[in-house]
Amino acid sequence: MYLPPHDPHVDDPMRFKPLFRIHLMERKCATVECMYGHKGPHNGHIQIVKKDEFSTKCNQTDHHRMSGGRQEEFRTWLREEWGRTLEDIFHEHMQELILMKFIYTSQYDNCLTYRRIYLPPSSPDDLIKPGLFKGTYGSHGLEIVMLSFHGKKAKGTKITGDPNIPAGQQTVEIDLAHPLQLPDVENLRDFSELSRIVLEVQEQVRREEQEQEHRQEEEEAASQPAAKPLGGEGAEGEETAAGAEGTTQDKAPASQPFVLPMGVISRNEDYPRTCRICFYGTGLIAGHGFTSPERTPGVFVLFDDDRFGFIWLELKSFSLYSRIKVSFQNAEAPSREAFDEMLKNIQSLAT
Repeated sequence: MYLPPHDPHVDDPMRFKPLFRIHLMERKCATVECMYGHKGPHNGHIQIVKKDEFSTKCNQTDHHRMSGGRQEEFRTWLREEWGRTLEDIFHEHMQELILMKFIYTSQYDNCLTYRRIYLPPSSPDDLIKPGLFKGTYGSHGLEIVMLSFHGKKAKGTKITGDPNIPAGQQTVEIDLAHPLQLPDVENLRDFSELSRIVLEVQEQVRREEQEQEHRQEEEEAASQPAAKPLGGEGAEGEETAAGAEGTTQDKAPASQPFVLPMGVISRNEDYPRTCRICFYGTGLIAGHGFTSPERTPGVFVLFDDDRFGFIWLELKSFSLYSRIKVSFQNAEAPSREAFDEMLKNIQSLAT
């Protein structure tokens, strides 16, 4: 299992923790050992469910228990997962979220189902190389997000989740057709000024979507021959390519000074003070248990090839993301269609 570094150090390397191992024996036999817990390897089981999916089961879960009971298990988990003790965490809400995560993850006792995920395919027109990123999520700690590009949109999909937004959901969506011109640093410190700029673009996007829907309704009402809608789709594809091409030309402008507006909370104050370009985007927020989910406006900030940020306007919060540089073997998607299908599948599992 690859674990993110301790919150909020997004630039630190990932941590590695073995969960099970397989000993290949003679006559095509094998033994499986569970590596979970602190008492050494013990008897486990692996079952191949179907293509690209398998399950693990621990046959001796008593090896996961500690003599000090759940309290000792929680404190040990807290040191390993967060690199701190409960006494270090003064915020009551954060204590509640951390305890909730411990209860949720420890209940499985390494009896888990694994499904294959693909790394996103890349294109020369992409803003940066797509891939996996570590991101700060307030009191939830660090989470893993997959950044992928889809024409005029970029999507950040959660690979690991939390009690509010589960894994598989699209945490951020970036509108590459709507770059944002940030004010100078002094005016950028004023949150109301940034909010005004973002909300103006949000209204513009809303009008464009309404116009697009209206045009589609008119085309359908006209009952044109099949050849013409196909031509329309082709034209739209050309427009998308042109839009992507335009974005590529703008993706490496001279860097500009960047500072978070007053009142915006960031887990990591060590964010870059210059950025390349910003775009309008939306972020997904919800209550505990993924209740009342809604997409809210925000700002995608590209710092460099390996780091970006997102300002959550409604939450007055900032997430900083840093690229995971672990080299994963055999993780490339066989096709764009296979990758898109995988994204749909993990989102349907989350809902």
